[in-house]
Amino acid sequence: MLQILLSLQDLDLKIEACQQREIEIPKQRGKFETQRKRLAAEREEREKKCRELALEQRQHDGEIAQKQTQIAKYEQQLFSIKKNEEYQALLHEIENLKKEIAAREDRIIAIMVETDEAKARLEEDSKRIAAEVKQLEEQAAAVDRELADAVQMREDLERQRAPLAEQVDGELITRYNRIRASKKTGPAVVPLKGDACSGCHMYNPPQIINEVIAGQKLRACLHCGRLLYFRENYDREDAGAPETVRN
Repeated sequence: MLQILLSLQDLDLKIEACQQREIEIPKQRGKFETQRKRLAAEREEREKKCRELALEQRQHDGEIAQKQTQIAKYEQQLFSIKKNEEYQALLHEIENLKKEIAAREDRIIAIMVETDEAKARLEEDSKRIAAEVKQLEEQAAAVDRELADAVQMREDLERQRAPLAEQVDGELITRYNRIRASKKTGPAVVPLKGDACSGCHMYNPPQIINEVIAGQKLRACLHCGRLLYFRENYDREDAGAPETVRN
């Protein structure tokens, strides 16, 4: 009976490992998505810089066009001005507009240089980002396959569990399931390690130790409640199942 119970536990631990993988694997997918969003944001930042430069250039072009229109208007007004003071004032205004145009034209030249650099950087970064995204997609696909494998393995193990559990004594399987449920993770049946439980590493009274070694009674650790067995009795299950007793 212990042989069957340990085989059942081995299945349960494998199922537990698969379930843990099913929890952890999607977290890797989440990390890939975070990296993908970071790369998309990086590309967007490069594109935004190009758009901002283009917008600034259009604004300067518009301002220059307006000022040129204003200069043409003022130059026409010069022919109708009679007073020298007003004539000089208008010439001064025209000169100021020409200076503003020159400053904006200088800025446009600088923008064109910045735009060329920004576009070159965008092209270079776009190639790098595309390569990184492709790599992330390949890794994500691998993770998806790993998750599918974990699910498939768990389902296969769960199908093996039911017929094996039916071979364990009703009271014993109930007790085993209760311990598994209370511990949440790890084995419910553990071997002795000297005079101690290998589950919680606490020592048990000699009477319990002797009964476990004798292999006639399946006893539980007084501290953690796990069922105890003596490893050397593992292959002697054909001698009869040990009697289950409560501590």
